[in-house]
Formats: sequence, C-alpha cells, structure tokens
Amino acid sequence: MLTREGIVRLLDDAGVDVVAEAEDAEGLLRHVRLARPDAAIVDIRMPPTHTDEGLVAAQAIRTQHPNVGVLVLSQYVEASYAMRLLEEHPERVGYLLKDRVFDVALLLDALRRIADGETVIDPTIVSQLIGRRRREDPLAELTEREREVLGLVGEGLSNKGIAHRAFITERTVEAHVKQIFLKLGLASDPESHRRVLAVLAYLRASA
Repeated sequence: MLTREGIVRLLDDAGVDVVAEAEDAEGLLRHVRLARPDAAIVDIRMPPTHTDEGLVAAQAIRTQHPNVGVLVLSQYVEASYAMRLLEEHPERVGYLLKDRVFDVALLLDALRRIADGETVIDPTIVSQLIGRRRREDPLAELTEREREVLGLVGEGLSNKGIAHRAFITERTVEAHVKQIFLKLGLASDPESHRRVLAVLAYLRASA
C-alpha cells in the first residue's frame, strides 16, 4: 500500500493522470476494463497469495486489452517471470525492480516507452545475465561489442541512446544491430519485431 501511494504521488506531481488504484488482481482488471488507461503499473506479487497474481493479471491485460501497456514491478530479480511475460506479449511491456520506480525520471521514461509500443527491461536483469552461457549459445558468433549493443537494446534504448551510452556513432550502432540480426538469423518480417526477438534470444542464452 505504501509503495502504491508513493508511486501515485510521484505520478500526480509529474502531471500524470492516475485514473484508478487497485488492491488486488480482480480490482486491477476491472479498472483496466472500465478506464482503458494508456498503461497499468502492476506489482508482480498481489493478494491473496502474493506469488504471481500480478504477472497473471499483466498477461490478461495484454491479451484482453492489447492497446494497454503494462509495467510490472518486482522486489527481486526474477528473470524467469520477465521471460514468461515477454515471450507471450513482447510489445508494450516493461519489467522494473521496485527500488527504481521512485526515480521519477526513470519511471516516466519507462511509461512513455511502453505507451509507444516499446519493451523495457530493468538493467539489473540484463547485467546479471551478462557472461552466463548455455552449452549451445546462439550468441556465440557475436563480437564483444555486438553483445554490449544487444544488452543495451535489452534495456530498451534506442539506437541514439545506445550511441550515447557506448560512445559510438548512431551509424555504427545501426551497423552492429544489422549484424546482430544477421547472425541470429532474424530475417526482416513486417509482422515480427526483430529487436524484441533479439533480446529474447539474448536472455535465453544468458539465463
């Protein structure tokens, strides 16, 4: 409750219209159905069992209301939950640790990206997975720089944002991203989202 009230206050102060608050998954789904917000902020653990009710509700929102984005919050790094959500609904979805949401700039940025149809993954999840390998690694052909770029893509950064973070030109980022797609066998397809698919391949290989 305190976390929810704190987030509402931050959003109110930032000029964001908070249309409803919910104490449980049932109430959340009801409010989403009635208010049709741009995005819903969902705690991964909700009553009554405080296990994965929030995740189940987030999946239901993405299935029933595809135009509503979902930002899932978790107290712990639960990469398997993030993967579960992203694999089923890769668009308009975000996964952040709770201790980050009280940085209002980061919270607003995540909500804007999600509302724009992007995917946002907490940098802690991405960084925790870096360096881990599966026996059969689909990323084996990627160079160190390409892995770095792919990790930044996983954080939800645009090519411009990656260029700024990695101290390279935007054109160089575009070249790296193109090579990543080629090496992962992600052909151009108007019905697929290669950046999201590349990130999922990265997370699977690193888990």
